[in-house]
Amino acid sequence: MAQYTAYPSLALIKAPCRTPAILGLLLLAMLAPGLALAKGPPPDPRATALIEQLGLKESPVASRDLPGWKKPSRVVVTRSNPELLKQLQAAAPGVEILPAAEGEALAKQLATTQAVIGLCNAETLAAAPSLRWIQTWWVGVERCISVPGLDERGIVISNAQRTSAVPIAEHAMAMTMSLARGLPQYERLQMKADWADDIDTIEMRELTGQTMLVVGLGGIGTEVARRAHGIGMRVIATRNSSREGPEFVAKVGLADELLALAAEADVVVNATPLTPATTGIFNRAFFAAMKPGGYFVNIGRGRSVVTDDLVEALRGKRLAGAGLDVTDPEPLPKDSPLWQMGNVIITPHVASVSAVQGDRYVILVTENLRRYVAGEPLLNVVDIERGY
Repeated sequence: MAQYTAYPSLALIKAPCRTPAILGLLLLAMLAPGLALAKGPPPDPRATALIEQLGLKESPVASRDLPGWKKPSRVVVTRSNPELLKQLQAAAPGVEILPAAEGEALAKQLATTQAVIGLCNAETLAAAPSLRWIQTWWVGVERCISVPGLDERGIVISNAQRTSAVPIAEHAMAMTMSLARGLPQYERLQMKADWADDIDTIEMRELTGQTMLVVGLGGIGTEVARRAHGIGMRVIATRNSSREGPEFVAKVGLADELLALAAEADVVVNATPLTPATTGIFNRAFFAAMKPGGYFVNIGRGRSVVTDDLVEALRGKRLAGAGLDVTDPEPLPKDSPLWQMGNVIITPHVASVSAVQGDRYVILVTENLRRYVAGEPLLNVVDIERGY
């Protein structure tokens, strides 16, 4: 519970003061009680470590300086359980933390809510006239920012960007290495309990010395690049903001140089968010620009790929294989030819899942709640115009 500093009594003020400064301080304490309040809870050391480890970005604007900000009296949370609610409550003393109800009960909760965690849709906006801040549990916010009226109301959105970079990067590398070593083909033969006569036709490659193009050198893309460089690959990349990159990336190009960089790539990994600019960028022209026999790995968004063009590139052996954690549409229809291709790995949008990833989400969300209640700058504020 917050501690309060007692106000000086009138008798103390009337007592002789050795200097005018002392009297001034005493009067200031009476006239500005907010200054006498003890600070809220300090950051969790795990949050401080996570911010440093992942390079999480802090908003240049403090929450208290945002239009319409005030300390929230109520926050509604999805994916809640007793332990999570306890942790969130400790970060926001004096704030009512409510697990999200359903139907009309949820609408009643939202009617007096200033902040929500895990809710972002038209129904939420309609039911929450006082809403000022949305924190998502996920990284991709394309559906959230497309909600009509959200931008006009000046609602701040923060996401889980970078927190899932480690498992997603490892997933991308697992797919890349599996394709290079022919593991999908060997698995199919294993299921038949017969190595068959065509075992010698399975191509086996070494990735050392090969070139990987990482499309989207953000938090996830950087972790993919780090790991690819670690196994001896040459890494090149694209990013929207600049040509700067870490020392383990040999070349960074801008988005309009994508096709030129594709011509250098033995492996392409899509790590871009879904925006109007990235929708459908992996199409017939892109696959034609790649080195013949390259691999394509998608751990970004399915709609960045024109699926028919990908299938055509695989059937025509322009591509030697593909690893797809995301597809378009999603889930992939049962009659999609991708299911039957021996050189394709498909996983059901699970690249971010790991035994410890859930803890990272909770640490970030809890820290952002603490910051918002205290009026401090938030982490991972979404640029609605850019889409991430």
